[in-house]
Amino acid sequence: MIDNYFYEFLEPMSKEFARTLKELENVIYSSPRSMLTHSRTFIEVLLEKVMFHENLPSEPYLPIIERIRVLDEQGLLSDEVKHSLHQVRKSGNMASHDARQFRFSESLTAWEHIYLIVKWFVEVYGLHDMQVPSYVDPLMNRDHTYGLEEMALRFKQIEDLLKKSLERDQLSKTRNETLKTNNADERNISDDLTSEQSNLLPKEIDEAPGFIPVRTITYGDDSIDIPYFLRDAFLLPQRFEESERFLVRLGGDQQARLMSELPNSLEGLHKRTTYYSESHSKLFFEELKQFVAEEIRRRKLIQSRPGELFLFYKSKEIVVTEILGEIAINTDEFTGSPSLIKQLQEDSIYKVRDLPKELLIIGKYNGVGKHRVENFFNQLREKQKSRGDFIQ
Repeated sequence: MIDNYFYEFLEPMSKEFARTLKELENVIYSSPRSMLTHSRTFIEVLLEKVMFHENLPSEPYLPIIERIRVLDEQGLLSDEVKHSLHQVRKSGNMASHDARQFRFSESLTAWEHIYLIVKWFVEVYGLHDMQVPSYVDPLMNRDHTYGLEEMALRFKQIEDLLKKSLERDQLSKTRNETLKTNNADERNISDDLTSEQSNLLPKEIDEAPGFIPVRTITYGDDSIDIPYFLRDAFLLPQRFEESERFLVRLGGDQQARLMSELPNSLEGLHKRTTYYSESHSKLFFEELKQFVAEEIRRRKLIQSRPGELFLFYKSKEIVVTEILGEIAINTDEFTGSPSLIKQLQEDSIYKVRDLPKELLIIGKYNGVGKHRVENFFNQLREKQKSRGDFIQ
């Protein structure tokens, strides 16, 4: 689901513009440089669209300053709009080349100029019944911030989207001229946009922070998209039941300890160590798919219940309430594994709240196998059930 944003009203006219402005709004406070840089790209495409629909000569690499000059000479720009276009152009140029730190005030000023530009664009070329809301300063949302790599990927997608929208306009105009059916006012950009609107938006553009795919790992014709939050994730061997020994061996050879150490193709991964075959590489790929899917599920669960502590075991979890967290780790509370209890206490794990979030980790202790870890988790589940607030 997409959060509400200021320029949502623009979607019937141009989804591409609306979503570009949404991205700019998201980074006003988190990255003023990105906001200023990509604001320049936004007005460049807007000006190119205007020139196209005004049937004015428009070379693809015509500088923005020239586009403004041409439109001004045609009497299409008010002094206010012309000033705003130049201000966004100048601030974008500075953000692209100047290494200094840019301030919130600069991105907010650019945002106000963009409002004036968009308001003019809608009033002149928009749907006749479209109303532009009064300007309001954007709110600072610290919970909705993207990492730098994610941000760069999102803006790359947005810029590609804007270019495709220009290509679509050209195809639409060519078709209409060929069929001689273009009897509408050629100044009305929205006619083409509403009739030719196609779903150009990549599905990942709506992903929440952390979930944007930053790389793809393949095996044969199959692939896994790796989200941003997992790009450097530790590949705990115990999470890969059938590939545990394979991963331990790879890790010993300083291979496949982290997600970022994996090659883009896992075919032949076994060649990076000894005594393993292609079947092990393929099996690990299948388990990696399950690992990524489970990590995404866990992250979404944690985000849906902020401030809560979870203990995970395979595809199951329990929430650690205050009462459960206070339960002592001893042989009276947990039966059947005195050696495990002793070793936990030796590592200063005295209460349930001290346990590692990933319970498979306790399988590392001497004499503790998968069966004992599962038995310990099941006892935790029973204690949580008896106290309520149980999950799965």
